[in-house]
Amino acid sequence: MALPGFVKIVEVGPRDGLQNEKVAVSTDQKVELIDRLSETGLKVIEAAAFVSPKWVPQMADSADVMARITRKPGVSYPVLAPNMKGLEGAVAAKAEEIAIFGAATEAFSKKNINKSIAESMDAFKPLVEAALAEGVRVRGYISCVLGCPYEGRVSAAAVAEIARELKALGCYEISLGDTIGTGTPEQARRMIEAVAAHIPIEEIAVHFHDTYGQALANLYASLEMGVAVADSSVAGLGGCPYAKGATGNVATEDVLYMLQGCGIETGVDLDKVMSAGRFISDILGRPPVSRVHRALMAKEAA
Repeated sequence: MALPGFVKIVEVGPRDGLQNEKVAVSTDQKVELIDRLSETGLKVIEAAAFVSPKWVPQMADSADVMARITRKPGVSYPVLAPNMKGLEGAVAAKAEEIAIFGAATEAFSKKNINKSIAESMDAFKPLVEAALAEGVRVRGYISCVLGCPYEGRVSAAAVAEIARELKALGCYEISLGDTIGTGTPEQARRMIEAVAAHIPIEEIAVHFHDTYGQALANLYASLEMGVAVADSSVAGLGGCPYAKGATGNVATEDVLYMLQGCGIETGVDLDKVMSAGRFISDILGRPPVSRVHRALMAKEAA
């Protein structure tokens, strides 16, 4: 299949990227990161999470962050809201979109949200109904679509069934997450083929972690299948607390460089994304994970 002419980048760094960081990032710094990203041409920036500060202390100031960011016209700032209390916070913060999380395996679902897959879907039903009634769009995430830290390989059919259920609940887009980064391109193709039997390819997104260095290869395989929505994280921020060794999401800089090299439009300015990546990396006290970022910085220095 021909590669798409345009790919929508969903920037997840401010939420998924920062939520597991041990270094405290202040509200001012989060707001500035999001505002910098808003100037890059990105149309979707996952900004916050309305979850228990006991479990995710980095997201405790989400209401303040949402109140203070400069919302650029045409840019969406979705938030994670996994339950009714989270939805209440999201609505109060004037979020126009929320995200909910399911898992492709029972073990990960119980470890992550303390519910079985069936119980999670039962809980999501009234949540999605309430969100839609408020005029809030809902995006569905599925974790561990290509591998689970507890169950190993994951059935493509199991992923497809959960995607079908999330679609039936009312999710407008389903993001397929290789949470521990163990997947390979052929596995990604088979999984997307299975999901696309139930969900229009236009409503499928991919969310790859780069633990085994396969994220870009998996993304390219997904593009060949017709997927045109990719989640990524500025400077490669992120990880998974339930998967030892799981590194961050694929870096936005690396994704942009690859897409530009393929002649695929994104509307996003790589230089401005790099500037935002340097900003947050300096705060965290480490260089960006992005290989493209490091290479271009070295070239500039030379």
